[in-house]
Amino acid sequence: METFDYVIIGAGSAGSVLTNRLSEDAAVKVCVLEAGPSDWHPYIHLPAGFIKTFHMKSVNWAYQQEVGPYTGGRSIYAPRGKTLGGSSSINGHIYNRGQRQDFDTWAQLGNRGWGYPDVLPYFRRMERRIGEGDDTYRGRDGNLTVTTMDWQDPLCEAFMAGAVSLGIPRNPDYNGQIQEGVSYCQRTILNGRRVSAATAFLHPARKRPNVDVRTHAHVTGIIFEGKRAVGVRYNRGGKHGDPLEIRATKEVILSGGAYNSPQLLQLSGVGSPDLLKSHGIEVRHALPGVGEGLQDHYAPRSVARVKNIRTINELRRGFSLWGEAIKWATTRRGLLSLSPTMVYCFWHSGETTESSDLQLTFTPASYKEGVQGQLEDEPGMTVASWQQRPESRGYVRIRSADPFAPPIIQTNYLAEEIDRRVVVAGMKLARRLLASEPLKPYFAYEDFPGPKVTSDEELLAAATQRGTTTFHPGCTCRMGPADASWAVVDDQLRVHGMEGLRVIDASIMPRMISANLNASTLMIADKASDMIRGKTPEAAAKLPEYA
Repeated sequence: METFDYVIIGAGSAGSVLTNRLSEDAAVKVCVLEAGPSDWHPYIHLPAGFIKTFHMKSVNWAYQQEVGPYTGGRSIYAPRGKTLGGSSSINGHIYNRGQRQDFDTWAQLGNRGWGYPDVLPYFRRMERRIGEGDDTYRGRDGNLTVTTMDWQDPLCEAFMAGAVSLGIPRNPDYNGQIQEGVSYCQRTILNGRRVSAATAFLHPARKRPNVDVRTHAHVTGIIFEGKRAVGVRYNRGGKHGDPLEIRATKEVILSGGAYNSPQLLQLSGVGSPDLLKSHGIEVRHALPGVGEGLQDHYAPRSVARVKNIRTINELRRGFSLWGEAIKWATTRRGLLSLSPTMVYCFWHSGETTESSDLQLTFTPASYKEGVQGQLEDEPGMTVASWQQRPESRGYVRIRSADPFAPPIIQTNYLAEEIDRRVVVAGMKLARRLLASEPLKPYFAYEDFPGPKVTSDEELLAAATQRGTTTFHPGCTCRMGPADASWAVVDDQLRVHGMEGLRVIDASIMPRMISANLNASTLMIADKASDMIRGKTPEAAAKLPEYA
């Protein structure tokens, strides 16, 4: 049987960073198991290709959520990357860290070394920021290239002017000292091509002789000796492939993401005893928090019809699209180099809110109702609005003992009253922004939710009809003290009560952050790599507000 020092399950965002950092030590051998294929497909590397990979099951787990209490009877689609780079290979390229309070809250929950001054050095270490930014907060020499949207669009400019007219300031760097304000988005795109975690971290590491990356390797279980993880079972080639085993002399590291990591723990006998027994699985270790606490951002998308200017809806058709394709091929610029979102806005749902609890995004395009990723035929512009720090929590649970069956995903969007209030406030702000004076030359009329929808109850009903995930699932293997009933891992990301087993991905977040999750997932893995190697952590940042 083959033996490695470290076996990493999942070659996504976290797995790619871990592979790179751990393999810097030439004395250790690292094996990475990825259920999906290599990231060779051209749509992965073409920024606008996200529209295709969104539903492409060859590189996408393409999960479906359970119907929730406020989803209007709908099962919401939940894509996740299933290729090298994971979701960083199919996402919208956005780089957004969140607010300092997010990480300070993690520390306050009993997680030593996870406050903002502790994590900021790792954000800086992994980043190669091209563009504006105070070097107190930004990195210039890391693996991951971060640029700012360079598409100067009149509708985007008018939207930002509209935000300023409502008292929301321009902010050239929402990943700097403060998040609040409006600006073009920052993204992981360089020279018109996606910079995924695989591009930035995994592929450079694969050149080392001590790294073994195996694709089409679907992990079916973790092998234990007593309370120690000693190896992994997987099928080479998927469900009907060859069953194999490999051993790990140091650690098994689970980096499957917020859905797959708890699912694999449960399949391996780690989780709620009642759940495991109901599926005939032997309880290896009782840990009721596994899979519980799922959080995600839920966004209704407000749409307005556009006049007097062309939008992306028209540019992506016929001869216009051919022209854009030629432009990208010759200059790496134009429509095909864009992210799905172009402008980011962070603001407050009310006057008493201490820090921005709303995130809004703007794009000069609109999508067909109920079909995310498919543009409409007539001109449109869209503002998505969501609550940054939801209170509602759901769960991820195995459907059966079959490791190839998709898990049960119940997000419970808007179950808490405060979430409903903040989402309605976000829709009201989106309406004000679309109807602002600078956008009036282009604003034809509000298409959704529509001018007849005015009361809070009507707006909430509209949110339940058309709201969707923003693809930010986390918090299903939460980091916390051993005496916390909800905690799965400690502040070193070791599974409570087990040996040789860590979880390192977005699932360890104890609560949702005010951001898209990819940047923080990369940071978590980078910080964890120092823990695994026994290295002295990066010195906490000295910031004036913490003096």
